Amino acid sequence: MERSEVDRKYLWKVEDIFPSDEAWETAFKEVETMLDFSAFEGKLGDVSQYIAYNRRAEEVGRKIERVYLYAHMRHDEDSRVSKYTAMQSRAMSLYVRLSAALAFVEPELSALDEEVLQSYLQDERLKDQDYFLRQLIKSKKHILSAAEEKLLAAGGEVYSQFRDIFGMIDNADMKFGSVTDREGKVIPLTQGMYGVLLHGEDRQLRKDAFQTFYKSYIGLCNTIAATYYGNVKKDVYLSRARGYDSCLQRALEGEDVDTCVYDNLISAVNESLPDMHRYIALRKKLLGLDEQHMYDIYAPLVSDAELKLSYEEACDLVIKGLAPLGEEYCSLLKKGFAEGWVDVCETTGKRSGAYSTGVFGLHPFVLLNYQPTTHDVFTIAHEMGHSLHTYYSNANQPYAKADYRIFVAEVASTVNEVLLQRYILSQTKDLNMKKYLYNYFLDTVRTTLHRQTMFAEFEYLAHDAVEKGTPLTAEYCNELYLGLNKKYYGDAIVHDEEIAYEWSRIPHFYNSFYVYKYATGIISAISIVNRILTEGDKAVSDYKKFLSSGGSDSPVELLKLAGVDLTKKDAFRTAMKEFSDTLDKLDALTK
Repeated sequence: MERSEVDRKYLWKVEDIFPSDEAWETAFKEVETMLDFSAFEGKLGDVSQYIAYNRRAEEVGRKIERVYLYAHMRHDEDSRVSKYTAMQSRAMSLYVRLSAALAFVEPELSALDEEVLQSYLQDERLKDQDYFLRQLIKSKKHILSAAEEKLLAAGGEVYSQFRDIFGMIDNADMKFGSVTDREGKVIPLTQGMYGVLLHGEDRQLRKDAFQTFYKSYIGLCNTIAATYYGNVKKDVYLSRARGYDSCLQRALEGEDVDTCVYDNLISAVNESLPDMHRYIALRKKLLGLDEQHMYDIYAPLVSDAELKLSYEEACDLVIKGLAPLGEEYCSLLKKGFAEGWVDVCETTGKRSGAYSTGVFGLHPFVLLNYQPTTHDVFTIAHEMGHSLHTYYSNANQPYAKADYRIFVAEVASTVNEVLLQRYILSQTKDLNMKKYLYNYFLDTVRTTLHRQTMFAEFEYLAHDAVEKGTPLTAEYCNELYLGLNKKYYGDAIVHDEEIAYEWSRIPHFYNSFYVYKYATGIISAISIVNRILTEGDKAVSDYKKFLSSGGSDSPVELLKLAGVDLTKKDAFRTAMKEFSDTLDKLDALTK
């Protein structure tokens, strides 16, 4: 279907950003004339100059965001339109130029005496900058001399080379071969197709895809190990150069997160692994397998449990499912569905998948490719969770503090998914649907919590080894990863030799200590939902304070507003208990 054939009510209103391409062009040219900040260079030690700089930086930032968002959304509507591809590229160039123009700011501020920064912190005119300034003061002990900082900065392109090299290996040079299905059709393997086949019902095809896919990584394992070792050595070098106790400390302090959160995650998940092993054993039983392999781990347990709903019916169901969040929240959902926030239909040339986006001072937008499936109903709830988090933060925070950190980005979306799942379970009498929803939750926790924590533990152990002088060879990484796989998945599955190489295909490992945030996000969401459903209005009010907090403080402190304290183990144990209880329910239904 072409975009021109879609009813206007199913299209997002990009004209809310700019009324026309011509208006965008005018705004682009205006921003181009505003990128010179040299007048402020060397003067940020003067409070009046720093105030003027912030005013100007916000003005330019807000204009660029709108210019980029319009071009980005127009491009995603139909990637075949070269005009919008070019506009998006031009808009991105503005960001690059702005970044270069502002490169002097943080080094110059960091070089100021702490007394000066403290005086800025107390200045009422800079209250929007208070969190940024507190973080700057806190990091000063890790800031080096101007000459040393210049040398470290000059190595920036070198530091990113390991990620770039892996990206070229993984996306450009790697050849995955092909597999043949039972009808004799040859299927070329790609990263995306591998995932599709692993979730399919044809077991032989899953096995063939698994073995063929990993042959490519096995053949390049030594090269990938050397690349990953270089990335970890880079982390160790930068951590020691700045006086951190460990790579983990450096990574988490950059996000204003205490390392105890990482420790709590790994220890809590390890404590709960017997339930994970129970789930893997139940999967084996329900799949009717004498021997379960790693290529069976994504096989569907329940089929024919689709919510075949129109888009309008799906939206109504989402609103009912999220009713515990209160009338105001549901009114905003209705407003979004009715007033052009959402681009609904799959059309030729449109970007695949789904996302939420937005800019300060304007309502958020959601891209969907809606199909009448259960998965897509949950996608609506998920993306609107992101959107209303953005909406509340923008409405209640100044520009400088409205943008929330990645650490908390998946909390609101997952809260919505869990609430919707609980609602549908409370309403349905269909045993197959109940099984599907229990399995949906268990697999979400397994992939988002357990698997990402296993990745996080691998990263921690790999960095710890290098910090202690142990080189990361392919053999060392394989042995480390296979040991973790056995610990996390237990004895009810065959730990195929190929799975020892899984570490070599994870791109997130080149953005060190990132994956744990997926796990803490779902842990926080489960805890928040349980509190909302048991405590009612007080919990909803606290949750909305969190949604409204943007990036005004440490993400760990902001989650405390919603009743989640990740510096303690309560929230972790709540999530593990929810997994265990849901497993009991699925087990009971299948006996």
